[in-house]
Amino acid sequence: MPGTIRGMETRVTGWTELNETLFADAWQEELGLHRSDYAFRGCSDAARGLTSTLTRLGDEIETRERHLVRNFRKYAARDAVPVDSPWNWLALGQHHGLPTRLLDWTFSPYVALHFATANLAHATHDAAVWMVDHVQAHRLLPDPLRGRVVEGEGAIVFTTELLGDAVPDLPDLARFGEDFVLFVEPPSFDERIVNQYALFSLTSRPDLSLDEWLEDHPKLWRKVVIPAELKWEVRDKLDQANVTERVLFPGLDGLSAWLARHYLPRRAETDMRSVPALRSD
Repeated sequence: MPGTIRGMETRVTGWTELNETLFADAWQEELGLHRSDYAFRGCSDAARGLTSTLTRLGDEIETRERHLVRNFRKYAARDAVPVDSPWNWLALGQHHGLPTRLLDWTFSPYVALHFATANLAHATHDAAVWMVDHVQAHRLLPDPLRGRVVEGEGAIVFTTELLGDAVPDLPDLARFGEDFVLFVEPPSFDERIVNQYALFSLTSRPDLSLDEWLEDHPKLWRKVVIPAELKWEVRDKLDQANVTERVLFPGLDGLSAWLARHYLPRRAETDMRSVPALRSD
């Protein structure tokens, strides 16, 4: 049964259509492989946009960002990052909940589906998986950046090292004089980064909303809406596929969150908010 399409938004009606939509256009003829060019981000409430935690702090965003990163870097353990780089510190801060201009994404559509369905406080809300073509986004980068990652290295996303070679520090992003978005893969700080197949989006300005940028580039994105009535089926099938908190958040916190959700009575909607939630949106 076809979904309802409004612009670049698709409302799916079942598990099969959901999979077909998430994996659409994944075949790469030159590689002979199915490899999607999309980055995926799951949101448990489809009404939420792509606003960074930094912009939610209010005004004077550039000043706040400078203070946040400086103090995080000052008070964190000296060996917390593999290389002393502003981009490593920014990625580590994002990974641990520091308000930054970064947004969490994943190469895995199933990891994104986990984050779209794990927050039981939003069980009665439609969920969404955002898809952004990071390959096409990088073709829109200013020449020096595009030449380094796309044409020079032949890479599909930046590493923090590649980004540091091209842009020494956060304020240097402004020197290009135009709005852009790039995707950077963080170092493997811990198993969580690895298991979540993580990457981050980075905007050229701290106050640049990704929603705003995508409105000007409608061919680069899709939003797959998962109706609330479909969420439990998706959740059950992800659990059987072992895409759970226990795997994506290795350690006792992830184990506890998985068990609390697993043994929650399915009809106990009034108790859903008591389930320990790990950061998902």
